[in-house]
Amino acid sequence: MTGSEPLTILPLTLEPEAAAAKAHYKACDRLKLERKQRRMCRRDPGVAETLVEAISMSALECQYQFRFERWNCTLEGRYRASLLKRGFKETAFLYAISSAGLTHALAKACSAGRMERCTCDEAPDLENREAWQWGGCGDNLKYSSKFVKEFLGRRSSKDLRARVDFHNNLVGVKVIKAGVETTCKCHGVSGSCTVRTCWRQLAPFHEVGKHLKHKYETALKVGSTTNEATGEAGDISPPRGRAPGAGGSDPLPRTPELVHLDDSPSFCLAGRFSPGTAGRKCHREKNCESICCGRGHNTQSRAVTRPCQCQVRWCCYVECKQCTQREEVYTCKG
Repeated sequence: MTGSEPLTILPLTLEPEAAAAKAHYKACDRLKLERKQRRMCRRDPGVAETLVEAISMSALECQYQFRFERWNCTLEGRYRASLLKRGFKETAFLYAISSAGLTHALAKACSAGRMERCTCDEAPDLENREAWQWGGCGDNLKYSSKFVKEFLGRRSSKDLRARVDFHNNLVGVKVIKAGVETTCKCHGVSGSCTVRTCWRQLAPFHEVGKHLKHKYETALKVGSTTNEATGEAGDISPPRGRAPGAGGSDPLPRTPELVHLDDSPSFCLAGRFSPGTAGRKCHREKNCESICCGRGHNTQSRAVTRPCQCQVRWCCYVECKQCTQREEVYTCKG
């Protein structure tokens, strides 16, 4: 993950720990990182593996959240590259889900003991020694959020497109922070609650994805003079309904919402940003009309065999019958 291209690193196989003391250097070098990011990656053997985990987790969550949409988080090759050159709502979501994924994965890696430079949550109000003893190690959000902000780094304040991307990165981090919950465990004689140990725990990443999907749907558009040839953005004007200069001279609004520069394409037909929706599976009663863009859909009937009438047998297996039934599959017309 880099500050300029989220979700671009493909999962890779890390070298065995016994291979060499500096094997993680090679793992960091194989990632598409800028110089500062590569240096930060090399500081801790656990960072490279956590980066890969974050990329995979973020990509899967993106695809899940958009599974019923025209744009279904297609990130292959040229589509991804073209998308990231423009300031669409989809681009804003990619930056947010990427930074959220890295923040989440790092905090979990700290509490799991997979990092050398961090451990359990370092909040002064929590008894971490006790938490370790009783299995309640807090997710270290303080360390991970600080790391992510430095790792993604704000570029020149004059580069307005970079400022928009950085803003959306921070939205992802803030959504992680908003989902933190305090979990407590009682311990004492005969299970009494004479002593209680509490620690902070992150929300499941699926909940983070749902929250960011809602922010995608309510994202604010700020004006841009995008060059169609280069995809580079010019001046950013205040969002709709906001007077110039309102809230200060900074043209980028202070908001907890995602912001974007350009209107999104329809994603109906194959082009620079997606393969289109021809041939996509859809749900007749749910989204065929929207996904197929008014072109209609084909219906195909097929026989499907699945396990059924399963029973648990002692000991220790599940016995099922095989049931065959016909089901209809709907795909968008070209």
